[in-house]
Amino acid sequence: MPSSPTPSPTPEPSGVRRRSLLGAAAAAPVLASLAGAGSASAAPAASATAGPAGGPRALPGGGDLGPNVIVFDPSTANIQGRLDEIFKQQESAQFGTGRYALLFKPGTYSGLNAQLGFYTSIAGLGLSPDDTTINGDVTVDAGWFDGNATQNFWRSAENLALVPVSGTNRWAVSQAAPFRRMHVRGGLNLAPDGYGWASGGYIADSRIDGTVGPYSQQQWYTRDSSVGGWLNAVWNMVFSGVEGAPAQSFPEPPYTTLETTPVSREKPFLYLDGDEYRVFLPEKRTGARGVSWGNGTPRGTSLPLAQFYVAGPDDSAATLNQALEEGLHLLLTPGIYHLDRTVEVNRAGTVVLGLGYATLIPDNGVTALKVADVDGVRLAGFLVDAGPVNSATLVEVGPEGASADHSANPTTVQDVFVRIGGAGPGKATTSLVVNSRHTIVDHTWVWRADHGDGVGWETNRADYGVVVNGDDVLITGLFVEHFNKYDVQWNGERGRTVFFQNEKAYDAPDQAAIQNGSIKGYAAYKVGDDVTEHEGWGLGSYCYYNVNPSIVQHHGFAAPNRSGVRFHGLLVVSLGGNGQYECVINDTGSPTSGTDTVPSKVVQYP
Repeated sequence: MPSSPTPSPTPEPSGVRRRSLLGAAAAAPVLASLAGAGSASAAPAASATAGPAGGPRALPGGGDLGPNVIVFDPSTANIQGRLDEIFKQQESAQFGTGRYALLFKPGTYSGLNAQLGFYTSIAGLGLSPDDTTINGDVTVDAGWFDGNATQNFWRSAENLALVPVSGTNRWAVSQAAPFRRMHVRGGLNLAPDGYGWASGGYIADSRIDGTVGPYSQQQWYTRDSSVGGWLNAVWNMVFSGVEGAPAQSFPEPPYTTLETTPVSREKPFLYLDGDEYRVFLPEKRTGARGVSWGNGTPRGTSLPLAQFYVAGPDDSAATLNQALEEGLHLLLTPGIYHLDRTVEVNRAGTVVLGLGYATLIPDNGVTALKVADVDGVRLAGFLVDAGPVNSATLVEVGPEGASADHSANPTTVQDVFVRIGGAGPGKATTSLVVNSRHTIVDHTWVWRADHGDGVGWETNRADYGVVVNGDDVLITGLFVEHFNKYDVQWNGERGRTVFFQNEKAYDAPDQAAIQNGSIKGYAAYKVGDDVTEHEGWGLGSYCYYNVNPSIVQHHGFAAPNRSGVRFHGLLVVSLGGNGQYECVINDTGSPTSGTDTVPSKVVQYP
């Protein structure tokens, strides 16, 4: 294991180096201890056209899924060749424009190795993962980045059964790379070839018959799943509702384990009923444990594709809004959508489902998407990229002051990712605002870019990552990084977070730039001073002030000191001594120590 980052294949801004260093520090002690087609394309979805009276015609439901949804069946010739062609294009296209969904009809496929690059999703089209079996692998590795997996973002696998060729499937990912509703009939290796550095990750509603080996993964969250075993931990491994999970043992080893997940509702997914595409909407579970599938038909409801407007990247925001106003749901096919106005979801029960990392960009400072204070909206599977003109917010769930009770049928936000900068100039004051009560945010990565294009302390300015104003909000799998002020600010009552991963902004020029009144630095996770009830499990914050390593961050977490505000399993880490934390939460917890990259931990607070 090198003691310093290996060169990347192409020159990059200095900010790119941090994931190498943090991965190296995490991996070293662990590795020492472990040593010994067919296409669904034809024409793009129809857009609104003038009707007889000059108004827009009603938009059609259903239709073609577009050229970047590639559908295979067991008789398709040269599947491997098509998979390899897409991987070659996407392998290192971290900020490219390609977007792909690879869909497999129910049946058995043999001899495949589906390597996934950026913005590539692979999924089965059955009601159960076991309806679509690949005798082979779905692989993520890091050859493109010299064995460093810390930038393997934006890719996904869903609703498949795998029989790995070697007995173990490799899934070496970091943020924004969900592994959902999968059945691995073998083991799962979360490290790249050579056991290089990695910074993931997320598994949900999956069954891994063998052992999961995270090896060098710094952190990981697994929800409502079943595993045959779990090999090791580095800094922060969190489980909720996982059969076979390690027992609670934080701080050593750093396992935070909840027997059940308080509330969950699995992500909607596309499937085939005969020759008809439908979207399945899993039902809400309370106190969930184990997978939601496997005993007959899964529980939930189903919608025909005819009730969706099948959108393409050429569609305008006006067209998307017209479809919603006409009572259609939205299926966003792969591509980049430029928005000159806000997409407004006002109807209860609306589904907005993206395929292949469909990406929304507000071009003129608008909010990309807003949800009304209504029941049961489901947002899933898309990326929101800030535009060059500052947006006050990028995604709003509920209007300011929202107060309706949604406990019976909450809004869910799943695999909705937000990015400010990296792919080009972008600014947003606040990325994700949750105002509606009882909202469930299940896996998000909200990222102010630290590398790529359009990156700098003021260039991609973004003060706040996630702001929660609504009461009774639950977030499972919260990844928020690099914001200029608070990464998470939680003002609502009775909020709960299961797993949090954070890095403070690398590029602060000096101590004054992050000064928060009399406090040194803005906490990664701030609970409002007036909040009386809040709870969090398995939360970590890291600092890597590489522009000015002398910067001191007082704490990673800030919260009112009262009995109803409780945290379990907290840690802060200074990466190589580039900046330091004085405390973990408020004035509690030991300072980080020099350049040793060893976490400072607090088991319970207060």
